[in-house]
Amino acid sequence: ELQYYTDRRTNASVDNGTLKITARKESTENREYSSARLITKNKGDFMYGRFVFRAKVPTGKGTWPAIWMLPTDWAYGGWPKSGEIDVMEHVGYDQNNVHITVHTEAYNHSKNTQKGKSKVVETASTDFHLYRVDWTPYAIRGYIDNIPVFELINEGKGSDYWPFDKRFHLLMNVAVGGNWGGAQGVDPSVYPQTMEVDYVRVYKMIQK
Repeated sequence: ELQYYTDRRTNASVDNGTLKITARKESTENREYSSARLITKNKGDFMYGRFVFRAKVPTGKGTWPAIWMLPTDWAYGGWPKSGEIDVMEHVGYDQNNVHITVHTEAYNHSKNTQKGKSKVVETASTDFHLYRVDWTPYAIRGYIDNIPVFELINEGKGSDYWPFDKRFHLLMNVAVGGNWGGAQGVDPSVYPQTMEVDYVRVYKMIQK
């Protein structure tokens, strides 16, 4: 990836009620672009629940915004053994196609076994949309605007298939380039580009 993640307000700020994560074409720490990644690790760590994000994604070739979750403790080992949950990913060269994916030791893109689904969201960059994951001991289900898009059922085969019984934290970022975001090149003329987030809401799972 081509960006350097900063803690500057020019890359992450809240104004008019929304969070704005902005990737800029500016030389930063020997990288061509600056951006920001917001992480809740050890501030917001969760096991099971409903995770809802109301967001608007950037446009332009090379942008790669993501709203996702990583394990806080990596109890089953390094990536992908301890899992990853991608609530929303988008690449600028494939406008309006939004992806929900999970990665595990058994299911990941390096083995071409990853579990994911995508949905065309016609106004992904012009309007806010709801990106949601419901995570229970039984399944991870992904929704866009409350419409079911993705489901991974716990098959009961152990952590290679289901490492999702440990706490995870949230991440939100805008990357530039990279193996997916930059697969069709990067157009420097489109920057700055911003992912706007209206809210993040986490609901506890009710124990029956």
